[in-house]
Amino acid sequence: MSNLYLHGGTIVLPDRLVTDGAVACVDGLITGIYSHDEFNTNSPARTNLSHSPVDNSAQVTIDLTDRYLCPGFVDLHVHGGAGADFMDGTVDATRIACAAHASHGTTTLYPTTSTGSPAQIHRMLASCKSVMSETGPPGHAKIGGVHLYGPYFAKEKSGCHLQSECRDPHNSEYESYFETDIIRIATCAAELEGAAHFYQCANQRGCLITCGHSNASWTEMQAAFDLGMRHVDHFWCAMSNVSSVRKQHGFPMQGSMLEFVLGQPEMSTEVIADGQHLSPELLRFAWQIKSSQRLCLVTDCNRALDMPPGRYRFGAIEDGAWFESNGEVGLASPDALASSIRGMDFMVQTMLTQTDIPLVDVIRMASLTPAQRVKADDQIGSIEIGKLADFVILNQKFQIEKVFISGQELTAPLP
Repeated sequence: MSNLYLHGGTIVLPDRLVTDGAVACVDGLITGIYSHDEFNTNSPARTNLSHSPVDNSAQVTIDLTDRYLCPGFVDLHVHGGAGADFMDGTVDATRIACAAHASHGTTTLYPTTSTGSPAQIHRMLASCKSVMSETGPPGHAKIGGVHLYGPYFAKEKSGCHLQSECRDPHNSEYESYFETDIIRIATCAAELEGAAHFYQCANQRGCLITCGHSNASWTEMQAAFDLGMRHVDHFWCAMSNVSSVRKQHGFPMQGSMLEFVLGQPEMSTEVIADGQHLSPELLRFAWQIKSSQRLCLVTDCNRALDMPPGRYRFGAIEDGAWFESNGEVGLASPDALASSIRGMDFMVQTMLTQTDIPLVDVIRMASLTPAQRVKADDQIGSIEIGKLADFVILNQKFQIEKVFISGQELTAPLP
């Protein structure tokens, strides 16, 4: 039996901060959350630490003084890191990217496809499934499932993805992806022919259904919503607005994805808080309107994470679209962004230093809220008794000092 005790700092719970608190874990699960006094006395509460006597020889104690204990971060939208893209489709590339993001505080992630051929997507799914089944010391973030993102995008909203690989969804293709039983998030532009059946299949599989890289109108979004769509990818990025919808549908002007998400309480969305995609006022506005219960932080990170500035492939290493990393963000061209090159720790730091959003809400948007959207919050996303002991320890500058996955300290080096 392995025991982990973390004490003396500020514990970030879903709805409040516990100062000078303590958390106890046994065999990778959280077994107790205490005030400092409870942890340091033989009060009745302390008898709940485990179901058997504590084995002091196996005990690890972490002093959290002047630090924050946060739940491990959960990333729903991530393409790669440390030179690897999940679409490279190899076990090694998958491990490398997962290890890179773990060092930035992400303990569970959902590898995200980009536009590519069916063979490339199947290759990616197979490598993720292989890594997902591995056991052993926590050298990298856990894979919670795959985000089927590309290729069902509107060509005019392809962004940095290969436009030549954007296509309408056909059941003979996507049903083979769903049959792998690893897809947990499924994206399709709502206006595409065949989108309705795609949403129905994804709904039957229990996926979080999203709309992204789309020029959909309010009417098309409503039809998708009626079929189970509840999320929109990277808010304000590669999405329709009133002006773009007017160009297709004329007058009177119609609502777009933007208005539908803001006007429909059940809809959630996500922001890339890398300081390059969105200004502080837009980040705060999204939180103000959707709240921390419907807004997720994502990295949308590519293979240039932790890499020097230079030219990289977005997507499969053999034929993905080229982009330039300037050390701060990916650029498809001098005036067009190509996803981020930052980890979740940077997203959290940006929200905390550039807005006045409370710490509890920022951490929730990086952990519990995304976990809830994919129905994984029974195991991850918050510091609660019975959940996995996935933790991120931050210092007073919100920099990562330690990462724990299932109660074991991450073996990969931190940034």
